[in-house]
Amino acid sequence: METGVTKELIDDLKEMLIKNEGIELKIYRCSSQKLTIGAGRNIEDNGISIDEAELMLKNDMDGVFNDLDRNIPFWQSMPYNVRLVLADMCFNLGVNRLLKFTKMLEAMEERDFELAGEELLDSTYAVQVKKRADRNYRLVIGES
Repeated sequence: METGVTKELIDDLKEMLIKNEGIELKIYRCSSQKLTIGAGRNIEDNGISIDEAELMLKNDMDGVFNDLDRNIPFWQSMPYNVRLVLADMCFNLGVNRLLKFTKMLEAMEERDFELAGEELLDSTYAVQVKKRADRNYRLVIGES
């Protein structure tokens, strides 16, 4: 007879916890009014680990790359700094809001990076995230 933590115990506990807690993919308040997610994870008191944060970031970045591939296919042939900016903006804004930067995207596709940078700065986005937008502008126009 095995003792301690076994694969069978892990599998059975996982099944039991999912049955008892359910799995929620969005934050909710549990019966104790604590912010909770997943299978009863009290994120209000326990937060998340760095590994969990990095896994979520990786998943979000994969989503960004997929969104860019589907919606802005020319992005892959852009210079590295421009690809970096497009990915950052897509992460920050979401692809649908990024697609509203039509003049910037057209300028990028035509490789007019000066105009693309100006269009980036001429936006509500630039007002809202000034330092980030300034960094992205410098990357688009080829400064470091």
